[in-house]
Amino acid sequence: MPVQSLPARDASTHYRLLQQYLFLLKKYPILTKSVTSGILSTLGNLLSQVLEARKKAKNGAPVDEIDTAAATRYALYGLFITGPVSHYFYQLMELWMPTTDPFCIVKRLLLDRLIFAPGFLLIFYFVMNILEAKGWGDFEKKMSASYWTALKMNWKVWTPFQFININFVPVEFRVLFANMVALFWYAYLASVRK
Repeated sequence: MPVQSLPARDASTHYRLLQQYLFLLKKYPILTKSVTSGILSTLGNLLSQVLEARKKAKNGAPVDEIDTAAATRYALYGLFITGPVSHYFYQLMELWMPTTDPFCIVKRLLLDRLIFAPGFLLIFYFVMNILEAKGWGDFEKKMSASYWTALKMNWKVWTPFQFININFVPVEFRVLFANMVALFWYAYLASVRK
């Protein structure tokens, strides 16, 4: 008896969504990158919560409900910080270090890894502390407890991705590329900041 297979997805729908995204990216680049960053940051936080819940359930511990406030904080951070800051950083990098520079590959990677990454991680800790309505003492504790660990992990995880991103991905897609990696990175950060 022959079995008929059905298409799992409608390719034309995916194509239309991609076309719409590209249109919005061209017409409203900062807004599109910001909204995308907000959505993917939220998903990263939710992924962290789900993984944490599974770990607790496996160990027999009580599982907490989804923390919508935490997901909202990540949405706000992605929308107002990650999207716009990343957009301008990649644009400025193109101006400061054009591809005509023979050492641009190395310079771009060093700029990203040694200047942008530590500063952006510091901003993340600071903004999250504010959004959590915590004081300066809490900020100092989180910084001393996990900043250096998170930065070293950032260098390990992000360096190969950023090498590809800043040297081979077209500038208009760099924020999206970074956001896809950040989906999992924010899941890690959410767990390490606890």
